[in-house]
Amino acid sequence: MASQAIVRLTDDSFDQTLAAHAEPIIVDFWADWCGPCKAIAPVLEELAQEYAGRVTIGKVNVDEHPGLAARFQVRSIPTLLLFKGGQVVDQIVGAVPKAQIKKRLDAVA
Repeated sequence: MASQAIVRLTDDSFDQTLAAHAEPIIVDFWADWCGPCKAIAPVLEELAQEYAGRVTIGKVNVDEHPGLAARFQVRSIPTLLLFKGGQVVDQIVGAVPKAQIKKRLDAVA
């Protein structure tokens, strides 16, 4: 699934992870069966390396943690939520180009 550069988030670890990171966090809501999710995964891996120390990237499997998806009203996947200070500051729905994700990250990082 994810490399060591990407944090796997669960119902138990989600809030603690957000609280523990001062830097912005981008959370990918995804599922194994989702083609666009698989397409965007390598882009997130690259961004995790490029933004190491400035942005944390996490992943939530919506099949394993449907409560988190419901909490943030995730209705389509992949959905990327950008958090800063524990609050959602931006949202990206669908497999979008890397440049678009970078532009949104740069706005909050």
